[in-house]
Amino acid sequence: MDDPALLRYSRHILLAAIGIEGQEKFSRARVLVVGAGGLGSPAAMYLVAAGIGRLQLFDGDVVDLTNLQRQIAHTTGRIGQPKATSAARTLAALNPLVAIEAHDRRLGADELAALLPGTDVVLDCSDNRATRYAVNRACVASAVPLVWGSASGFSGQLAVHDLRRADEPCYACLFPEGPGEDEACATTGVLAPLTGVIGALQAAEALRVISPFGEPGNRRLLTVDARDMVFQQLQFARDPRCPVCSGRA
Repeated sequence: MDDPALLRYSRHILLAAIGIEGQEKFSRARVLVVGAGGLGSPAAMYLVAAGIGRLQLFDGDVVDLTNLQRQIAHTTGRIGQPKATSAARTLAALNPLVAIEAHDRRLGADELAALLPGTDVVLDCSDNRATRYAVNRACVASAVPLVWGSASGFSGQLAVHDLRRADEPCYACLFPEGPGEDEACATTGVLAPLTGVIGALQAAEALRVISPFGEPGNRRLLTVDARDMVFQQLQFARDPRCPVCSGRA
């Protein structure tokens, strides 16, 4: 790192659990973020601010006026623009040292499978279960760590699946695939800062995957009740009959 980078990241380097070695790991990391909305905005912004090497961002939606209550990577002047492109402008202004790739489309299963080799961690910041299940299956197949989050109403959830480990439970172990409808913000609403809380925690967990510090966060489901500001952790285990990951060694 040159002197400007050392200065930019000095508050990380001062942390003994990160230091220069950890910051250099961040700078070499490749992260894929699915979704540039309520969760993806803060998650991507903190990852870029933290100095990851390369961020790939996928979102097929455009910025809408109703998004601006919580999706902090976008502005009023960008209404109607693709979200990934809009977010990339914010991210590039935040830290020009990070290579940012914006893709204004939904990430298909085949494309995702092709992108995962060489990816250090995937953040699922999507807003629908179909995407979460597809991302989970791809991460299991490629043994890539997955950090997912969700926020609806006053309730948030977060979990880490370090799928580099063959015995690690996957998202489908926790929430088996089945029929049902997604709770859309358009009908249920969502507290704006809650998306920031979950998105920021996703970024923190991704950094912990890249350069471990503290206790591993996997096999724990973190839930947030923002109405009463209560945080809880629930332990979960692998489902030996999971149709997605039970075939692993």
